[in-house]
Amino acid sequence: MANRQLREWDLTDLGLVTELVVSELVTNAIRYGRSPIQLRLIRDRALTCEVSDGSSTSPHLRLARDTDEGGRGLFMIAQLVDAWGTRYGPTDKTIWAEQAIRPAELSSLGEALMAAVEPL
Repeated sequence: MANRQLREWDLTDLGLVTELVVSELVTNAIRYGRSPIQLRLIRDRALTCEVSDGSSTSPHLRLARDTDEGGRGLFMIAQLVDAWGTRYGPTDKTIWAEQAIRPAELSSLGEALMAAVEPL
């Protein structure tokens, strides 16, 4: 669904990061949130991915240890997007992540990953 919408908006260069964001946020909503769960993509000055669920429990960004099985998803998202956060409603919450819309040559996944990964 997300990739189809990105193709319609001619934003396929944001596809791999968007897939990761959607996967992580929807998975967190399923695991820790409550129904109803909703995904929304918004194209404005930036591409915003929003995932809402019927819970008020917010995710916590943490630094996973080498031996941890999980806990890296939000950390990776925070490294790959320009901004992210949580917005609360009366009966739900929305986690959002925003990617700047740049010319294709400036926003390749390779550049985003290289900026997010420290050399060993």
